[in-house]
Amino acid sequence: MLTEPEIAAAAARLETRPAGEVLAWALGEFGDRFAVVTSFQVEGMVVLDLARRLDPAVRVLTLDTGRLPQETYDVIETVRARYEVRVEPVAPDPAAVAAMTARHGPNLFRRDRALRRLCCQVRKVDPLGPALVGLDAWSTGLRRDTGPARAGTAKVEADPVHGGIVKLNPLADWTHDQVWAYARANRVPVHPLYEQGYSSIGCAPCTRAALPGEGERAGRWWWEADPDRECGLHHASPSARFDLALAELRADVEARTAPSTVSG
Repeated sequence: MLTEPEIAAAAARLETRPAGEVLAWALGEFGDRFAVVTSFQVEGMVVLDLARRLDPAVRVLTLDTGRLPQETYDVIETVRARYEVRVEPVAPDPAAVAAMTARHGPNLFRRDRALRRLCCQVRKVDPLGPALVGLDAWSTGLRRDTGPARAGTAKVEADPVHGGIVKLNPLADWTHDQVWAYARANRVPVHPLYEQGYSSIGCAPCTRAALPGEGERAGRWWWEADPDRECGLHHASPSARFDLALAELRADVEARTAPSTVSG
């Protein structure tokens, strides 16, 4: 595992280098302690294609939230067949999902932004941590031009949330057109929902097709007023209401999983 100064030095050296070179460095430095984490949107597919060309045995992880559209599972099967890779699904804690839906209902995300963030926390953010245990680096498909929160995305950075391992964003400086040009030129498998007007794809109930003139991520949690909407995997904003909801949920989970005492 690299130290912070070593990560900073690598970040400075690789910031202007092509995506393939960034991935080549990670694969050479970390080997099987590096993984591509993708939801199989077009950016993630480009990263996977680039990494697979460098190392056919590259590890591939995906967050299976339990609310994904069927088309995403179809893409996973296409990827397995096309690239001959193992796709490792990462699922949320069933006890946390049960406690959350018992307290707030299955569609809590529509009622309150704090509850929507809670759902993302349970289904995406919390499961990622254990999945990255044993890894020294992971890669995303983040691009700077998809929203203000992502404008400062570095190609290589330390990930303090996950123990200081390396987080790679090799497409940080790519544009929408560059991503799609690569995908078409290299016949990269593309999620079928793009053909239905989607420009960003997440969970089925939280994603819709983009309307004319809307930004790329406008179809994500579209009922929220804040234009810079994030799930919490890459960016989190302070919220007392969210903190309270999360504390209540964790108390519920603890109560559900605590061993029962039977008096006789």
